[in-house]
Amino acid sequence: MEDKCEDNKVSKRNSWPYMNIGSLTISFLTKLATASVIWGWGYLNLSIAWLIAPVALAAWKMERRKDNELKAITAQASVMAKEKELIMSRLDELPSWVYFPDFDRAEWLNKVLYKVWPSINQFARELCKQTIEPAILEKLVEYKVKGFQFERLVLGRIPLKIYGIKAYDKNTSRNEVIVDADIIYAGDCDITFSIGNIKGGIKDFQIRGMMRIVMKPLLSAMPIVGGVQAFFLNPPAINFNLVGVADVLDLPGLNDILRKTIVEQIAAFVVLPNKIVIPLCETVPVESLKVPEPEGVLRIHVVEAKHLMKKDIGVLGKGKSDPYAVLKIGAQEFRTKTIDNTVNPKWDFWCECDIASAIAQQITVLLWDYDDTKGDESLGRATIEVSRVKKKGNIDTWVSLEQAKHGMVHLRLTWLQLSKNINDLQTALIETQELRVTSMSTALLILYVDSAKNLPCVRGNKQPDVYLEASVGGNTKRTATILRSCDPVWEQGFTFLVSNPETGILHIKITDEKTGMIVGEMSYNISLLLKQNNFEISQQPYDLQMAEVDSKLILSMSLSILKYEEPEPTSEEDDDDHDINQLKKRIERQESNISNNLSTSVPSSPLKRQPSKESVSSTRSTGSGAVILPEEPAAVDEELLVTTATPSSHTESPQLIRRNTSITSSAGEAKLGRIQLSLRYSVQRQKLIIVVHKIANLPLPQNDPHNIPDPYVKLYLLPDRHKETKRKTVVIKDNCNPVFDEQFEYVVSQADLNSRTLEVSVCTQKESAIRNVYYR
Repeated sequence: MEDKCEDNKVSKRNSWPYMNIGSLTISFLTKLATASVIWGWGYLNLSIAWLIAPVALAAWKMERRKDNELKAITAQASVMAKEKELIMSRLDELPSWVYFPDFDRAEWLNKVLYKVWPSINQFARELCKQTIEPAILEKLVEYKVKGFQFERLVLGRIPLKIYGIKAYDKNTSRNEVIVDADIIYAGDCDITFSIGNIKGGIKDFQIRGMMRIVMKPLLSAMPIVGGVQAFFLNPPAINFNLVGVADVLDLPGLNDILRKTIVEQIAAFVVLPNKIVIPLCETVPVESLKVPEPEGVLRIHVVEAKHLMKKDIGVLGKGKSDPYAVLKIGAQEFRTKTIDNTVNPKWDFWCECDIASAIAQQITVLLWDYDDTKGDESLGRATIEVSRVKKKGNIDTWVSLEQAKHGMVHLRLTWLQLSKNINDLQTALIETQELRVTSMSTALLILYVDSAKNLPCVRGNKQPDVYLEASVGGNTKRTATILRSCDPVWEQGFTFLVSNPETGILHIKITDEKTGMIVGEMSYNISLLLKQNNFEISQQPYDLQMAEVDSKLILSMSLSILKYEEPEPTSEEDDDDHDINQLKKRIERQESNISNNLSTSVPSSPLKRQPSKESVSSTRSTGSGAVILPEEPAAVDEELLVTTATPSSHTESPQLIRRNTSITSSAGEAKLGRIQLSLRYSVQRQKLIIVVHKIANLPLPQNDPHNIPDPYVKLYLLPDRHKETKRKTVVIKDNCNPVFDEQFEYVVSQADLNSRTLEVSVCTQKESAIRNVYYR
């Protein structure tokens, strides 16, 4: 009986009048207020022009809010959807196990997460209050914004979802278990905060990325695992909407401060080299879980870029750009200088970063056009896997830009190993001197700050709110603030790149956050580590430079020499190799073996004229080689098109699907020229990679031999002929033998390879040349 009454109450509350009376009242009051404002405006005889700006702003905000709500609803629906519904939805948001065969489905784990989600709420609340809130507060002070704090933080009922999971069984230590999880959170969280007197909230919070979970050390007794480390290998995609009074900040330029700060601090907290560490066993030292463990150091030289897009329109219509590059490796970020008025910038920018995990981590290069009036515009991006650099040791490559019509960036990457041999130091010093770059390093210092003892009290004999700053050269790292403690425990680790350990000095100071007074400091000559066994010391107390009290600082330090070492030669070719030097070597090797039929050269079949203005004939290829242009001309209206065709083939290597490059200097059997391509497939990355090398001996128009074409190459991955599958090289002016050396990539699952066809077209921009010479 009681259940029936409850059902009646629920149905009554869900009835139409009950549910809509509030919204009808709000709608009525809104329209009444709007009508009153318009009537008052006319009554006061004010100009209507004053209404244009606020009306336009309100319309813009309404459309933006609709877009954000649609994205949030879509993300939440994908989290709650069943697998069949998810697969039939947007293809670019499919789970990892669809594209990558080494990822497993984790539906059972998602059911476990659903059960434990209420308990995770409490852990997340404490984590945000203790760690993320102080970091955001400190960052906002730089923008003259004070008083940030979380007031309510509930993750909601929709749990985190794991799209795919992968466990590593190779290239890992026996004492650890490494698991990668493709996670997404798009829940119904309830987060409120205050900034001074402004109160607001965050809703529709979303995060998507690859999280690594490391369980170590493995024990022979319960709980089997000594601790857990969790972190993102690369910055995750984060999005959220502001609500409440804080929605006033949701304007161009104003909301960027808060939004950028929150995203940066979340990334800096849980993206490598930063980790969430959860000790599980008291017998395992916390230092073994929290001390940084870099695999090596990556040295990056951003040389130049070419053929970038023109974002700034000049007086004569010839636009330029003001490009700069931003490099991201995990939470570490570097920026080049801005070069004005060019699409071919030469930066000659050097930087270095320590790499905590080469597996699955990548270098992202973002190119931007600087504009101080309307905001910087994207010129494209490029990515390279760190594991590839580690495997090859040294890479010098041009990388084509993604998310851009055209453009390439020239990178030189070097992997430096960590050595404990003192003899390697002189070699490293000589190498950096030869580079003639003063900022390059020869050693890596790992510092673990454990705790301090007996710090002095501050004004009024109060315990200080202390934090520690450590610096080597111009690089400074800071710990969290420990409130009201003369014996603070930080348990934080840092890494420093040292230009010369024989002359380098580590400076440390401990500061009270409220008064700004230094309560302790010390300096340490890094050269002393070179005299220690294995260049390291553990849990060593050091006297702080204080006159009144006997204060101690407990530190652990370890020094490693940076060493470049040629990788061992392997019988297998690198499945992701598009290195310029290696390409040249393979081309030269195949040139010498053309007579032995090692290259592939197949004449194309004649093609019919198509009515499309943009593409009139096509080249379909599933292999690679020097391709003969067809003999029969076809009448076209506006573009010169060259087509190729080669048979499909597979190699015995599990990493590649046909990898062959050939070159020729002849004009082909039809005397109409040749095109040189390289195709390869990476099973690990699930990517089809096409390198357009060059075109040789394009003929001139017979009626106008002085009209030289402006050729470029266009690619489609059929059967999908749309802008998402279109790739295009740069246009090279007045050249019958253009050299492109541009690389393009398509994400294609291994199961879809047999159903895909690559269409290659060679076009020209000159209409006068097309009227006289046509190819298909």
